[in-house]
Amino acid sequence: MDSSSHLSIQPNLLEKPEASPKPSKKSFVSTLMEVATLRSPSFKEDTYLLSNLKTSEKKALQELKERLSVSHSSESMWGIHLLGGDERADVILLKFLRARDFRVSDSFSMLQKCLAWRKDFGAEAIVEEDLGFKELEGVVAYMHASDRDGHPVCYNAYGVFKDKEMYERIFGDEEKLKMFLRWRVQVLEKGIKLLHFKPGGVNSIIQVTDLKDMPKRELRVFINVPWYFSMLYSMFSPFLTQRTKSKFVIAREGNVAETLYKFIRPENVPVQFGGLSRPGDSQNSPPKPASEFTVKGGEKVNLEIDGIEAGATITWDLVVGGWDLDYSAEFIPSTEGSYTIAIQKPKWIAASAEPVHNTFTSKEPGKMVLSVDNTSSRRRKVAAYRYFVRKPTSLA
Repeated sequence: MDSSSHLSIQPNLLEKPEASPKPSKKSFVSTLMEVATLRSPSFKEDTYLLSNLKTSEKKALQELKERLSVSHSSESMWGIHLLGGDERADVILLKFLRARDFRVSDSFSMLQKCLAWRKDFGAEAIVEEDLGFKELEGVVAYMHASDRDGHPVCYNAYGVFKDKEMYERIFGDEEKLKMFLRWRVQVLEKGIKLLHFKPGGVNSIIQVTDLKDMPKRELRVFINVPWYFSMLYSMFSPFLTQRTKSKFVIAREGNVAETLYKFIRPENVPVQFGGLSRPGDSQNSPPKPASEFTVKGGEKVNLEIDGIEAGATITWDLVVGGWDLDYSAEFIPSTEGSYTIAIQKPKWIAASAEPVHNTFTSKEPGKMVLSVDNTSSRRRKVAAYRYFVRKPTSLA
């Protein structure tokens, strides 16, 4: 179904690829890399507006409804009656039609199987279940904020399972595996609840999958075979149309933040992926927007925050994708004869470091200067920062 776009983050797994046993067989990621290179740079989400459909597509939608009315007239999905005349139902049905290139018979078969699975699995009520897995929340699979166009974003990272004890605790037997699968489906169903299911609305989820530290032993989660990329591709390739593949974007390790920033604002990107969003951030109000900038190779960038009053408190966040450069911060008073205060002397920050978060209270008026020194590198890097100034409170 056309319900998700995918951003995959991976380490340098493909620098020395093994020879394929057959020339026609390519790894899942290799194929997506080719598609990502050749694809249109801006995949447009379907509007699901009936007025935009071709005559043949409108006919296919009507035919699918007629087939559905014969044996599934009372069926619903995600709380939406599929034949109730609701425009949201049209969005769902069009997803199945697009997934099968508007071949009605194939779309109807796919829809029937999906309805049967959801009923057998109990998918409609799974959001309310307490399945445990607290240790995996916010780590393995979780919904977090939205992209620049308002699509909910689901992050996936399975590197924690390289730890053998963790692996056995979660996948140790068939029953544990089934519970994990229910939990993973629950995460996705929670994300689907955030969709509009309306023509012209937000009707898809962005999936960000981190392949770093993926365990190389068998990880039989969604399919009962070793989870290697070549196996994934051989199983799913028949179902990945060129249109589906065009929605994949691959980000090499070290280029994660730059790729994510194209789709998601830095204040909404989790800190572990080079953004400014921390797990403890307030969910009751939108985060303060961050300003993005680029640090060229061999360049030093100074960020000046002027107009700071005496007694004011300034708090700032700063992140550079891939770091590996010097950072410093100083306060320069505007009062003649005052000395510059070194808040942070030049410090080398490693690539894996989280964002800088610091606070300073000024005793006199002046300006803050945050410096990012990339002169020892030839590599361009993306960065973002934001600040909050709390004015001094006057004494009664």
